[in-house]
Amino acid sequence: MRKLASLLLLSSIFIGNAQTAKKPKLVVGIVVDQMRYDYLQRFKDKFGSKGFNEIIENGTTFENAHYNYIPTYTAVGHASIYTGTTPKDHGIIGNNWYDKYEKKSIYVVDDENFETVGSTTNEGKKSPKRLIASTVADQLKLTQNFNGKVIGVAVKDRSAILPAGHSADIAYWFDGGKVGNWVTSSYYTKELPNWVSLYNTTNKVQLDEYLASPWMTEKNINDYTESIKDHNHYEGVFKGEEKPIFPHDLATLKEKNGGYSLLKTTPFGNTMTLGFAKEIVKNEELGKNKNYSDFLAISISCTDYIGHKYGAMSKETEDAYIRLNNDIDDFISYLNKKVGKNNYVLFVTADHAVVQIPNYLMDNKIPGGYFSSKKFLEKLNEFTQEKYQSTNLIENYSNEQIFLNHDEIAKLGLNIEEVENSIINEIITYTHIYKAVSAHTVQRSEFTQAPISLLQEGYNQKRSGDILLAFEPAVISDHYIKTGTTHGSGYNYDTHIPILFYGANISKGKTVKKSVNITQIAPTLSNILQIQEANMSSHDILTEVFEQNKE
Repeated sequence: MRKLASLLLLSSIFIGNAQTAKKPKLVVGIVVDQMRYDYLQRFKDKFGSKGFNEIIENGTTFENAHYNYIPTYTAVGHASIYTGTTPKDHGIIGNNWYDKYEKKSIYVVDDENFETVGSTTNEGKKSPKRLIASTVADQLKLTQNFNGKVIGVAVKDRSAILPAGHSADIAYWFDGGKVGNWVTSSYYTKELPNWVSLYNTTNKVQLDEYLASPWMTEKNINDYTESIKDHNHYEGVFKGEEKPIFPHDLATLKEKNGGYSLLKTTPFGNTMTLGFAKEIVKNEELGKNKNYSDFLAISISCTDYIGHKYGAMSKETEDAYIRLNNDIDDFISYLNKKVGKNNYVLFVTADHAVVQIPNYLMDNKIPGGYFSSKKFLEKLNEFTQEKYQSTNLIENYSNEQIFLNHDEIAKLGLNIEEVENSIINEIITYTHIYKAVSAHTVQRSEFTQAPISLLQEGYNQKRSGDILLAFEPAVISDHYIKTGTTHGSGYNYDTHIPILFYGANISKGKTVKKSVNITQIAPTLSNILQIQEANMSSHDILTEVFEQNKE
């Protein structure tokens, strides 16, 4: 009891310090898609004293930060960061998932009730309607009586929409192809601000310049010693390209690789994003309101596209982070000049990390593998035919979840829990399946050990399937069996990400021993902004952010 009382007293001191500090005029979130924590260490010497190293040197670093659920996907990560809770509460269980009521696969932010603003394509028919919980940005709007501005921006629509929440002023994402515009949805506005329309027109020159020149390494490629050799059989290639090696001739590749969409799989898409973010700060006068705070949620999407194609050990990935480091340093300099270094708080994190390419691991005698969904379903249907004389019991398999056909089960007079358990007992014998648990089990019990505890945090009673699976470590879908990699598991390679805080009244120092969760970012931001937490947010604040002179 004395220890608990001491901890509560210590926490109240930190929180009190935060609440007596001046509120920032602007909060900026930067979520780097697919960033492993170890990139900060591997590429540290290449970063020099700027960018990430500037943030680490003069801010608060959490070296042992993890995601606390499965699945570690992009939409889920962004939703969890900004709501302060896990899929079991905020309802975002994937980028796409099977809707067991509509009986079809749906995309997380698709919404036919709205139209594209900024182009004639369908890229803007989006909204945050499937996000059940409020975000910290929503709470900022509520607290300030809907004064102050909240804006989201990312190449990916879901990465712009979900962080900004339901009440954002606007969110922007990139419509590639032949368009090359930043667009939005009529959910937010009927027309783009004049300055955005003008920017889209004038920015085409810059986009064309990116695609007119080859993607070459920022530094001498021979100095990229943190990566494997450039020419290897683990990496993907662009259409029309014979080898996955530098330089990548973007001008030649543009036509066969989606026009302006090609930028998504280059570092220039990140430069483009942060360049547009600077224009948002300037034209929307973020951080200039004397009475209210603004919020800018930025997501760096192109690191994910590059990582999927080339893997964590590629020279392309290393080059992308070296260039991103320069872009972030430039963005910080811009904030210091435009907003003032004592007027903003910035945090950097990631929506998930990524596994090394399994073929690369296996070639180096480290366990890994590939899982065939097609063969899995064939074998499972053979089992249900033999045991229940039906091949209609499995309605859908996706995101490592089995959705059972409840109508068929009722028709056959079967008990659904008995069906769940018999299937679990069958599939646990299959190659590469490490754990399996039923929906009824996670509803009734409280698990504390991974991966079942992580599956439980990712399980949403209304939306998730009837049986949840976890593969063995470094096992991914055979969609990637030839080249590239992915993410989604609860293992350290997918969960361990950076959490960095920087800016006004943010302490200097590193937290090494303490393990923290991604869901602690939102309540910490709420404390910094002196607002109510998001409605399903964790209450566990990262108090180290408020300690002064820790070193």
